[in-house]
Amino acid sequence: MSFDDPWLLWLLPLAALPLLGSSGPALSNGWLAQAPRDTASSAVGWVLRVAAALALALLLWALAGPHRPETTVERIGQGAEIVLVLDRSRSMDQSFAANRPAPAAARGTGPEALDYYMTQIRSRESKGQAARRLMAEFTRQRPDDRFALVVFSTLPMRVLDFTQRPEAVQAAIAAGNVGRGLSETHIGRALDAALDPFEDRPYTGSRIVMLVSDGGDRLDPDTRERLTHRLRKLRVSVYWLYLRSPNAAGLTPAAADSAAAAESVPEMMLHRWFQGLPTPYRAYEAADVQALQHAIDDVNRLEKLPIAHDELIPRRELAPWGHGAALLAVLLLLAARCLEIRRWQ
Repeated sequence: MSFDDPWLLWLLPLAALPLLGSSGPALSNGWLAQAPRDTASSAVGWVLRVAAALALALLLWALAGPHRPETTVERIGQGAEIVLVLDRSRSMDQSFAANRPAPAAARGTGPEALDYYMTQIRSRESKGQAARRLMAEFTRQRPDDRFALVVFSTLPMRVLDFTQRPEAVQAAIAAGNVGRGLSETHIGRALDAALDPFEDRPYTGSRIVMLVSDGGDRLDPDTRERLTHRLRKLRVSVYWLYLRSPNAAGLTPAAADSAAAAESVPEMMLHRWFQGLPTPYRAYEAADVQALQHAIDDVNRLEKLPIAHDELIPRRELAPWGHGAALLAVLLLLAARCLEIRRWQ
């Protein structure tokens, strides 16, 4: 316990004054000296004196500004430290649905065709919207985790540092649905920015970088070497939720593809480099919302290891408790005052 004005505590001896004084002049009656001692009345008198002394002491204590200062308490839960790395490129504004021919009634330039295509546009959920919706649900299911958020296209942007505040995480995830993305994607810079929150941070549990993107990247040798070193040093696992676009090649080459063809696909090159990392890596290829949901559920199931975190307990004011107790003592004195006999009837 701490005090804002501790010098007021030196006045606490003044609270003993009601215990030292008399209970007031006796009623003028000659026979009182002959009456037996009223033990009940004496006890009530001392109770009222103690109530008065207690009211003074509590008021002085409350005026001193008592409070419990903020403290840090270590908590043990089940979860991880997760950095969400969300792709904000223009391709994420497209939908999962593959290209299908329009029905016969919707072909041409008539009103039926316009109604058909407007309905398709309204009903389709883009990959970015689906990813953010499922990420928001994922974070709500993991209250013990600490989340950070990085969005990227041409350049990465650190939207949120590690926090356990669910309202801040939900607001940061929803903020990316505003506007449209850029055309380029630089995953190497995004991964570099995603590892920054782990620097100079004590290792207390699982560390994860969760990359949500629909494209790959060709990393130069310096970038690959730097990221490999940082991932090994910080002991960070990588999860890649690859949102496959229509007609995309995917993460693994087909049986008929040549080695040269695989080298020309950024997604395959990035996936192959991830597989050679010294830290754990998992890739999930999602061609629709259901597959993305299954991938997120699998991550949620896997990362349930114990994690320690420090919780900040804010300052707690104790003066209201002193005011309330002093008020009860004063009310007792007022009730006794109203019942007091002032003169003989």
